[in-house]
Amino acid sequence: MTPRTYSAPSVRQLAAVVDGMASEVSEGRLRQLRMVVGMFDRAVGRDELPARVSRMARQLFAQESMDAFWDLAVAGELRHWEKDVGKPLPDWSQRIVRDCLKILAGKVLPPGKTVLLPSVTNPDRKPAASGRSLEALYRGMVDLAGQGPLERDGTTLSYEDRSRLLAMVAVLLDAGPRSGELAAQSLSDLSPGEVAVAVRRRQQKAAPNRAEEIAALAEVGVEAARSVLGGWLERVSEETRQRVLAAVAELGPLPEVEWYRLREGSQVAVRRWLKVREGLVDSLPLEGARTALWVSLVPSKAGPPGVPLRAQGLRQAYARGVTALNWVMAGSHGWEPLPTTMEQVRRAVEAVPLEGPPS
Repeated sequence: MTPRTYSAPSVRQLAAVVDGMASEVSEGRLRQLRMVVGMFDRAVGRDELPARVSRMARQLFAQESMDAFWDLAVAGELRHWEKDVGKPLPDWSQRIVRDCLKILAGKVLPPGKTVLLPSVTNPDRKPAASGRSLEALYRGMVDLAGQGPLERDGTTLSYEDRSRLLAMVAVLLDAGPRSGELAAQSLSDLSPGEVAVAVRRRQQKAAPNRAEEIAALAEVGVEAARSVLGGWLERVSEETRQRVLAAVAELGPLPEVEWYRLREGSQVAVRRWLKVREGLVDSLPLEGARTALWVSLVPSKAGPPGVPLRAQGLRQAYARGVTALNWVMAGSHGWEPLPTTMEQVRRAVEAVPLEGPPS
């Protein structure tokens, strides 16, 4: 991909800072940071921002510049696509931009120098799936895997696709991994006999995802704990901040690897997928690409069939499969449409890790 060029020296400096963070942040966060760099590129030169912001990256984060940038961003004036310019940013997009600004300010501003960033309402998350829905999802996936080819509107859900989907859902329900943790799994994360699966927790996200546990230990509200963990310190008192930080220190980090028992049906689903997977990876030219647990079924931009799936590909595969399941089961007595996002299912899972690796 040809590197993007920017006319203003300040934006070029900021882009170089982001490029240097490639090994520090996730791929998704890196895309978001580059998106914000593009927004700065479209902001520099406008009358709303001081002319000096074009010279040095740190001038982009001067309070006057930041306030003007934020107003333009929220109003949708800095969108990438011309057809979308003027459409206000939704709350979730504002949250992403604000979080990226905080990261970039910490990299660009001199030590001890800060900028007041705007407060953003924390949008309500989509409700988690119910326990009844989780059981229905598992039973439905089993039925779906055993049926013939499913086709709707020209889109076919093949046997291979269903085999991967059932195994993926089985691991999701038994271990509760996030999509990025699923994408990182390899064959070595399955125990002999496929009786258990390992999840390598992403430590940089561990604390925010333990907000309820931390809040209980610190004896503060969950939202207050999330504010401290997310860096939104203007929302809480210093006493609350100290109590939350003390609770984090007392809990300590999550284990790097957690093992979870797979149910008997899950073991069968995983073994079925391993047979399908073996046929896909055997033709790959690179030995190193053969270790991923979740691989592609068809050629894509990432390469031929059998290459490791990324988190986005996993989420898309899940959404496609559950959409098909909802369609197949529509009209069945007692059937309720299942959530088509993995996150809604994951947050409803109450998986308990084993005390250690299975013997």
